[in-house]
Amino acid sequence: MASRKHPSKTASKRQLRVGEQLRHILAEVLAEGNIHDPDVAGNSVTVTEVQASPDMRHATVYVIPLGGMNEDTILAGLNRSAGFIQSEMARQLSMKFTPKLVFKKDESFDYGDHIEDLIRRNKPQDD
Repeated sequence: MASRKHPSKTASKRQLRVGEQLRHILAEVLAEGNIHDPDVAGNSVTVTEVQASPDMRHATVYVIPLGGMNEDTILAGLNRSAGFIQSEMARQLSMKFTPKLVFKKDESFDYGDHIEDLIRRNKPQDD
């Protein structure tokens, strides 16, 4: 059997399905407000995407704090609380292992705004 040296670039259907399931569970856990980290407590966070690793042992969680304020401190708080969040997720998850979570800022909206700005600037004006 030939082994792959380079993992595939696209996620499998299972990875996508698990990522979506994790996103829903994470949104519920964060909405409950049981996280006692002072940087996270009282802040609303949107979970935009969860990317599971091929072995389902790790997951990258992309989030955006509501209003985009205090992003760095909220992300640091989420990463400090990752173990607690993972244990809360384990109660609702039907997987053998609960993935280890890493929280990152979702920059896709900033990139989209940048592209839209470029299009507006280069669009010919109607006279």
